Amino acid sequence: MNIVFGQADLSDIDELIRMRIAYMIDDFGSISDEEREGMEKQLPDYFARKLGTELIAFVAKDGNRIVSVAYLHIIEMPANSILLNGLYGDVLSVYTEPEYRGQGLCTKLMNNLVAYGKEKGLGRIDLKATSEGLPIYKKVGFIEKEARYTNMQYKI
Repeated sequence: MNIVFGQADLSDIDELIRMRIAYMIDDFGSISDEEREGMEKQLPDYFARKLGTELIAFVAKDGNRIVSVAYLHIIEMPANSILLNGLYGDVLSVYTEPEYRGQGLCTKLMNNLVAYGKEKGLGRIDLKATSEGLPIYKKVGFIEKEARYTNMQYKI
């Protein structure tokens, strides 16, 4: 095993799609054929448009195969007293294939992600942690945030 760390590019789209679907199955237990088809239809164009600009995919590869991934979605909003440049990041879909877990790949990817965020001047990086990921994120330096607002959403 020869793990190489880096950022995904357009040549990695098929692998990113495979990993996104694997993440969804791992997170939700299963996905329907309709959900898989929807993702396989939407993701190639999404990655082609966003990868490397608004979406940075930090990857660990074993050969040409991506075995671990962490996405940083860069978001720009109107500046405020905390985000003077309006830029922050949101971590999405952190996933490591089961046979590669426990080897520090996720920790390395998250450290690379944080270093990139600092280099690009992001005001903060947010994430929602599963119980499995919480110790890794704390080790990297993420802290649980207290919310003044109630997290809500409207499903359409």
